[in-house]
Amino acid sequence: MEVILMVIHIILAISVVAVILLQQRKQGGFGGVFGGGTQADTAGGQWQRFTVLSKVTIILAALFLATSLLLVVMPR
Repeated sequence: MEVILMVIHIILAISVVAVILLQQRKQGGFGGVFGGGTQADTAGGQWQRFTVLSKVTIILAALFLATSLLLVVMPR
């Protein structure tokens, strides 16, 4: 079971890196990081504004986190 989970973990890691590299670069710079966004950015329907690659990145990162935690807590 641990070997299968490790293989899935490695596949997820490679997938996350690939999806991040496929995304287009935003021209805004660090403005959004330090609160440069508009009020509309904090509205309720933010998930719909994400691109497909952004959604895939979020899902893959969550799965990567889950497999990381499972590998840590699994008894050997």
